[in-house]
Amino acid sequence: MTDLPAFTKLICRDEEAMARYYGNVYGYGLVQRVEGTSDGEAFREVIMAPGGDWTKGTLVTFNYVDRDAPRDQQVILGFTVADLDATVEKIVANGGKLCGPIREERDHGVRVVFSTDPEGALCENVQMLAAPHAG
Repeated sequence: MTDLPAFTKLICRDEEAMARYYGNVYGYGLVQRVEGTSDGEAFREVIMAPGGDWTKGTLVTFNYVDRDAPRDQQVILGFTVADLDATVEKIVANGGKLCGPIREERDHGVRVVFSTDPEGALCENVQMLAAPHAG
């Protein structure tokens, strides 16, 4: 049996708006939309993947149609990005908010900033720093 790539489901109020946000900010493309019931509860979801390629793992924006939106953080979404400054610009331009400034953490080899999407879900955005050259 071959292992399949990982997936993450983000429970949200508006699956379409959140799919647009994650597509615009992180480059996720549509794989498919699903609508149905699970254990008697209606749901809608948008399945996305980097560049629309589900073999790279998926992010699913998931809406329980008849439930209130989640009140508390149920997940922290982590994204490794090539250009943190450009990602910050996209976050703000698409209705997200920064939780603080970009921090450079050389001991961990990263630049990092936390942000929230338009519904308040927490995201950790990480840019890997180049390894120091041996000399």
